[in-house]
Amino acid sequence: MADRKLFTLVAILIFVSIVLTYSLSAYITLLFGVSEFHFAIRQALFGFVGIIIIWSLAQLDPDEWLSTIGFTLFIGSTILMVAMPFLPEVLVSAVGGAKRWIKIFGFSLAPVEFFKVGFVYFLSWSFSRKLGHHDGMGIGAEFKRFIPYALVFVGAMFMIAFIQNDLGQVVVLGMTLLFMLMFAGSSFRFFLSLLSISLLFFIFFIMTAEHRIIRIKSWWALAQNSVLGLFPASIAEKLRVPTEIEPYQIGHSLNAIHNGGMFGTGLASGTFKLGFLSEVHTDFVLAGLAEEFGFIGVLFVVILFMWILQRIFKIANRSNDRSMYLFSLGVGLLLSFAFLVNAYGISGITPIKGISVPFLSYGGSAIIAASIAIGMVLMASKKADMEQK
Repeated sequence: MADRKLFTLVAILIFVSIVLTYSLSAYITLLFGVSEFHFAIRQALFGFVGIIIIWSLAQLDPDEWLSTIGFTLFIGSTILMVAMPFLPEVLVSAVGGAKRWIKIFGFSLAPVEFFKVGFVYFLSWSFSRKLGHHDGMGIGAEFKRFIPYALVFVGAMFMIAFIQNDLGQVVVLGMTLLFMLMFAGSSFRFFLSLLSISLLFFIFFIMTAEHRIIRIKSWWALAQNSVLGLFPASIAEKLRVPTEIEPYQIGHSLNAIHNGGMFGTGLASGTFKLGFLSEVHTDFVLAGLAEEFGFIGVLFVVILFMWILQRIFKIANRSNDRSMYLFSLGVGLLLSFAFLVNAYGISGITPIKGISVPFLSYGGSAIIAASIAIGMVLMASKKADMEQK
């Protein structure tokens, strides 16, 4: 039997997202001249479809369907991402020169959201066959064994970071890959080596795109005062980087969080959603949540999200099949890193990456792809011994 607690927790989080979408989209509905319920109705539709997908997948036999769905997501989304730059504008939405969405019947589909789930399945399937604890294996042999995965990831990195200008998704995928490698049996020394190389690539991607450099400067303009305050004044002044870029997004996000206080301003009573934060119901949904429901509201969502992760990791831990163990673990890591990257960004700890909060941010592709991932985990839970101590 599939894990009913996980299903219920995800359904509750989806309901919260519908309420937040209605409340936080007040300004954007006026800006676009649509009904005040426009985005809430669409999010409710996405959420309903997501819940049906989760329930339907949970009924299937994992031995028969898990690999079929996983490889379909991986191969199908890869083909779509490769084809997107060559598709006509009537089929592809372009923002800032980056083609990230395919238009289908009035909706926009983001293939990268489905690729992430398929990529995690591909890794779990392959790692379960190729990797393991091999005592005495040198780091050179581990790198040699890793080369095929590196090539796949570099290809994905090129499509997502260069063609789609979406470095945030690469960060989430890269961290998921690193930790899955470690849990699949690679040495900690190899993990640290790959982490160091990844940081170098991350810096390279930032330095090769002007808009990313501007975003880093905007973040540092706000963050440097707190960081440099830890150093003596003479050293701090030498490290201070002057910038004329106004970090308005992060600044307004922090002000929204501060304005919410302990209990918030109340549902639909927030002010920073009124044009100060752009489309707060998407990337800045946590800031909107903090303003209207305060620390208590954020704590409720964090506990709910951590409970979901606890159920996912419990399924992974109790799985007798190594591939299902790694897949469930990978889904949990994918959701965790997406949540952390967004939370750190809106609180000014790291630069904003444009990553949505799983099941909470407005968006059909993200919520449906995450629902497929949860449905597949629930499918795998039927093979796990959830009663063992």
